[in-house]
Amino acid sequence: MPDQATAATTLPPVSLWRRGVNNLVTVAAVGAVILVLLPLGIIFGYLVYKGIGSINIAFLTQTPKPVGEVGGGMANGIAGSALILSIASIMGVPIGIGAGIYLAEYGRNRLGNVIRFTADVLNGVPSIVIGIVAYAIVVLTQKSYSALAGGVALAIMMIPTIARTTEEMLLLVPHNVREAAYGLGVSRWRTTLSITLRTATSGVITGVMLAFARVAGETAPLIFTAFGNNFWNWKLNQPTGALSLQIYYYATSPFDDWHRQAWAGALILIVLIVAAVSAVRIAANYGTLKGAN
Repeated sequence: MPDQATAATTLPPVSLWRRGVNNLVTVAAVGAVILVLLPLGIIFGYLVYKGIGSINIAFLTQTPKPVGEVGGGMANGIAGSALILSIASIMGVPIGIGAGIYLAEYGRNRLGNVIRFTADVLNGVPSIVIGIVAYAIVVLTQKSYSALAGGVALAIMMIPTIARTTEEMLLLVPHNVREAAYGLGVSRWRTTLSITLRTATSGVITGVMLAFARVAGETAPLIFTAFGNNFWNWKLNQPTGALSLQIYYYATSPFDDWHRQAWAGALILIVLIVAAVSAVRIAANYGTLKGAN
């Protein structure tokens, strides 16, 4: 009996071919990761090289100087981007998550197929087209460029990404979880909000952050909607500066000082996006949202 047990638990030696294939695939996987990270590292490193020298207190606290004068900053653009992105998130995140919940829980019908098709098409529509649509809907109605119009344009871009990601994350929740709640007498809507959505919170947040990161650096829609402003503005119905807009205007100008500030603004934009996404992920994993994971 001991001999039989020993023979049964003794594994044959791994062949040289299998070990070679395993090592080859491992190297290929590591190489793929490096190829993905390498462009990001090069871009970020070049931004740091070109832009770090122009970042100072004045750049972060002052508005742009008149044309031809050296100095000034992009503080109004940073504040304007925060305002526009807040408007976009307030409008886009609830609608996107709500659409995703409908598609996952109630959308196995013709209407759901239409919504999925529409979301997929919107994901592929050029941002400049969405800017023109927002211009026709909001700017022409208000008869003025505004932060609200910029927020509407970016919200339209956020909604399909959030909706489709939310749907996929909710579908990953095992159906047994829903059945257990139904067996305890919990209503369907309450099961969806309190159990299914709560279980998929981490994935839903990831979708929201992907949508946020996508629109945070958009310029084309804001040219038709927010338009830009070299001064402070907190009114929703007035033209508003944005960091991406100022980077575009500065980069296409003939002034060397503005070119340097454009590099600095691009670096600040990347850092702010990474910081915002990281902060939400940390909050989701270790902070107030930890219990939802």
